[in-house]
Amino acid sequence: MSMQPWFTDAKLGIFVHWGIYAVDGVQESWSFYDDIVPHERYMSQLERFTGAKYDPAAWADLFARAGAKYAVLTSRHHDGVALWDTAYGDLNLGKDYIGPYAEALREKGLKVGLYYSHSDWNHPDYASTRKPGRPPEQEDNRYSEVAAEDEDLDAWERFIAYRDGQIRELASRYRPDLMWFDGEWDRSEEQWRIPELAALIRSYSPEVVFNARMLSEGDYATPEQGAPIVPPDGPWELCLTINDSWGYQHHDHNHKSLSQLIRYFTETIGGGGNLLLDVGPMEDGTIPPPQVERLEGLGEWIRRHADAVYGTGRGLPAGHHYGPSTLSADRRTLYLTVYDIPRAEIGVRGLATKVRRVTVLGTGTELAHRVVGGLHEAVGVLWIDPPSSADLDPHATVLALELDGELELYRGSGRF
Repeated sequence: MSMQPWFTDAKLGIFVHWGIYAVDGVQESWSFYDDIVPHERYMSQLERFTGAKYDPAAWADLFARAGAKYAVLTSRHHDGVALWDTAYGDLNLGKDYIGPYAEALREKGLKVGLYYSHSDWNHPDYASTRKPGRPPEQEDNRYSEVAAEDEDLDAWERFIAYRDGQIRELASRYRPDLMWFDGEWDRSEEQWRIPELAALIRSYSPEVVFNARMLSEGDYATPEQGAPIVPPDGPWELCLTINDSWGYQHHDHNHKSLSQLIRYFTETIGGGGNLLLDVGPMEDGTIPPPQVERLEGLGEWIRRHADAVYGTGRGLPAGHHYGPSTLSADRRTLYLTVYDIPRAEIGVRGLATKVRRVTVLGTGTELAHRVVGGLHEAVGVLWIDPPSSADLDPHATVLALELDGELELYRGSGRF
């Protein structure tokens, strides 16, 4: 395991799904795999993709303004189309879009992540084997597997050689800080040669971070699209779309509001995770304005509340405070997120450490507070006066609780 401190400190990353699927605004790869779009029509987007306004410096600038510390770009999705001028396989866009992206991110001090799909549903040698133990009665998809009697293990070796060739190009040219794998479900760890693949990448980027879809070599968990109720132990990342689609889809105007995105973000970091928030650039390389607006709004909120975001770890477990919280690295400041306008005092349960001072983050206004109750080993409830309307943030207000020492919690049931 190679978990790097920069990753757990990052809090926000930007996922970028960009590829030929943006031309017609169809679902990336799955649309031909599931026979929603004819394969020929899907692949015809390759000729029609322009990347005419691709400006990676503008992307990096936007991501930095959003408060992100890393980004992850789809170097190759399951459709097999590479975003760089690879010498392996027949499918690429004829130029290198990844080099300028990596350079632009690094100029802004952002870490470089690359998404790469283990599976390639267009490679002639890919559908040459099947996952061990796959029940024969399950319907095979012609793009990903063959009947047991038609397996061709020499073809699979050729596929692995192609995969290794592409990965060697990515690792040696761009030295990624993070590799975000996908498509792992199609084959087993042994078929993918996961340890060898990890060693190959580490030979160029010794400190690379892998997501969980690198199976035994993964460093962190990757829940998708729904904030976990009980956060995973250890490092994790929530991948979330701004609307309902990963890549650009013209008809999808169902964007999450800025307030919703701030909720996802604060809940995620309160549970010790990072938010990997996805944008789907149009085929010309421009990010749709509704997505830009939300990234900028999120960045403004983060800047006003940076102390509660960066340099913090997971906060109180559920039940102590109605809303998420984070804890400073020295465990002496607790940051409570309050979403709704408080109608009365804000109660915090189970704080065994004395609170010295409560202020509204961003305005500095001090709030009166008192402890009520508590007997024997049980501790009382901390009641905090509600902030005035002038102190409330339009999306989420953060209260900073300065403690007398390191946070200690009472988790018992009191004396019976």
